[in-house]
Amino acid sequence: MQETLEAALATVAREPIRLTVAGRTDAGVHARGQVASHPGPPVSAQRLNGLLPPDVAVVSSEAAPEGFDARRDARSRTYRYRVLTRTARSPHERRTSLHWRRPCHRDALHACAAALRGNHDFTAFTPKGGYHSRFTREVMRSEWVAQGDLLEYWIEADSFMRHMVRTLVGSMLWVAAGRMEPGVFAALLEGRPRDEAPDTAPAHGLCLEAVSYG
Repeated sequence: MQETLEAALATVAREPIRLTVAGRTDAGVHARGQVASHPGPPVSAQRLNGLLPPDVAVVSSEAAPEGFDARRDARSRTYRYRVLTRTARSPHERRTSLHWRRPCHRDALHACAAALRGNHDFTAFTPKGGYHSRFTREVMRSEWVAQGDLLEYWIEADSFMRHMVRTLVGSMLWVAAGRMEPGVFAALLEGRPRDEAPDTAPAHGLCLEAVSYG
């Protein structure tokens, strides 16, 4: 997305423009609340959308205070992960939710989500050898919201590490399926190594929903 938008900006402004985005997203992850900043005056959202592909759109483009940095100035970010918990798949949900056919005990999911609130060491939930030097994050919101067979996991934190939300979801689903004890999940929040946590959930169920600037 960033390279695509930078190309459109360069076309309109007639010079290269480097974007700073509030949240980095892995390939396949969606973003409804992404925020980006760039030097210079704002560029017309309408003109940009005329150059962008159908799966990318600029909602608004406006002037920001001097020195504003979309990533550095962000106070928190909110992500949502969607899980369809039924036997039959849904053609309508296949691009935006994980189809989970295994058992899913919701009380276990809620307990895991509650355990995540506060400050924890998330070393177990990001790939080894990454660019992170700090692994402690503060989680302000962590909850599962049910809409029939569709479950949405909402999490807000000061910042996130690569694959963090997706690995948290994968781990919580293991607990909900009876493949991991709740106590083992809780222990992962104490800085355990990555290889003790389950597989990372697929990218297509995740969406960056919002970025807060206080």
